[in-house]
Amino acid sequence: MTEAHADPDATQLGPNQRVSVPIASGLGLQLVALMLPGIVLIPTIVFRGAGQPEDVLLWGVFAGVIVCGAATMLQAIRFGRFGAGYLITTGTSGATMAVSVAALNAGGPPLLASLVLTMAIVQFAFSTRLELFRRILTPTVTGTIIMLTPVTVTPLIFQELNNVPVGISPVAGPLCALTTLVVVIGIMLKAHGFWRLWSPIIGVIAGTFVSVIFGLYDFGRIADAAWIGLPTLALPGFDLDFGVAFWGLLPAFLFISVVCTVQTVSGSIAIQRVTWNESRAVDFRSVQGAVASDSAGNLLGSVLGSMPVGFRPNGTSMTEITGVGARSLGLILGASLILLACIPKVLAIVLAIPGPVVATFTTIVMASIFIIGVKIVAQDGVDYRKGAIVGIAFWVGVGFEYGSIFPEFVAGLTGNVPVNGMLAGGLVAFLATGFIELTKPRRQKLEVAFDRAALASVRDFVLGFADRYSWDESMVARLDAVSEETLLTLLEERGTTEEEESRRLLVGVTNEKERVTLEFIASSGEENVQDRIAMLADASTLESTERDLSLRLLRHLASSVRHQQYFGTDVITVHVDRS
Repeated sequence: MTEAHADPDATQLGPNQRVSVPIASGLGLQLVALMLPGIVLIPTIVFRGAGQPEDVLLWGVFAGVIVCGAATMLQAIRFGRFGAGYLITTGTSGATMAVSVAALNAGGPPLLASLVLTMAIVQFAFSTRLELFRRILTPTVTGTIIMLTPVTVTPLIFQELNNVPVGISPVAGPLCALTTLVVVIGIMLKAHGFWRLWSPIIGVIAGTFVSVIFGLYDFGRIADAAWIGLPTLALPGFDLDFGVAFWGLLPAFLFISVVCTVQTVSGSIAIQRVTWNESRAVDFRSVQGAVASDSAGNLLGSVLGSMPVGFRPNGTSMTEITGVGARSLGLILGASLILLACIPKVLAIVLAIPGPVVATFTTIVMASIFIIGVKIVAQDGVDYRKGAIVGIAFWVGVGFEYGSIFPEFVAGLTGNVPVNGMLAGGLVAFLATGFIELTKPRRQKLEVAFDRAALASVRDFVLGFADRYSWDESMVARLDAVSEETLLTLLEERGTTEEEESRRLLVGVTNEKERVTLEFIASSGEENVQDRIAMLADASTLESTERDLSLRLLRHLASSVRHQQYFGTDVITVHVDRS
């Protein structure tokens, strides 16, 4: 076993980290135990609440487990533009419960399938043009949404804490929960290496053992379940009439698809933050792949007849807790879900774990997710504007989640459908960030061919912008140097194919209160300039090439350099202080 395997505090090797088979299998099975209850219970509640027949319900649950397993594996594999290449867990989307019930009531499984297909198309379109939303999906917005994720599941967690059958001792639930909490927290805080990796499953086993003593563990469920079995085939087909019910529910599904997509964007950024020990720029190509994978999952779900699926935070929290974020865990988790869908007996063993045990560990998981959201917000710096957005959006989300904000008025607007706290808070953060962008000073733009001949045009454009504000020679010289070195760096990253040679370069300059912002949008390269500049701190690791000199000049002249990489597009944003 290598040092990285023995101690999760050691330097991580990212998503391609090599993990021994026993550890990978153990962590993968822990994730299965965490994921299965939600994947099974959410569609059960939805299909049963809509009054669907038992065979449709059982097929919908079965299809949901299959889709979640396949989508999780795709996220880990990263096939072309589909998948993030990270441990991103996919589960049934709780945010779509209300609209799914409405669709089933209005037109049954065929109408739900048509609307889920529409959702998949919207998500795929969003993934292809994610760069258009880069000024709105900031760390402030995505971090706030991650922080609100635990808020939306807290009511269900507390409900499960008290899920104890009649006739069981009243101290059974609290003792199970306390045992799980003490064991998991104790190992997490004091242990290292092997024991830290296994802390979640050890805590769950300890809590379950206490539940057996009090007769709380449901052995009857296990005895009644078959070893191998498949539900009756119930493919829904598609409602292609596009009647009043479809068009009436379409706006709600489109809005929910945007919410789920933003949650996946936030989650894919979060998993990148916790997978690497060192600070790295976010790879937005991976983010695009994560959204595209959700789209593929919903496409499969529409054919099979399951509810919409999307990002679940379990993989991110497991990486934060154990220090292991190898994407091989995603392959194990996905394959295990697909296998368990066909083995009801094993499925019953997991589902028989008492509610107080599951709720306690889920509380620990959600606490780590909240902290990840805080870190995402803080990594971009928090000024009074960002602080106001995060604070207001978070508490608005909490208020709506618990029905404390004008409940009667809101119920009248939504038709008594509860407003999801993550949706409400995320919308506030989204609108506030959009307002800041709209009220910024006007951006001056220049579009030229993306080649070395553009240097003269870009230089004249930047110098003309500086002359408009009568800046001194020192500021003019800095802007001139920054624009030249940024363009040279981009040209160095550019490929040589005919397609790339025909692409254009868009340069934007904005005069803000205390700084100038330059933005360069061009065809994509492979290496991230932001990470390359960060590496310059260790001068001994780099040779003094011409390209390194350009990066050193950028590091010296600019107050910050941010490089966002998308499929086919590079966006480099450079801030130059006027002081």
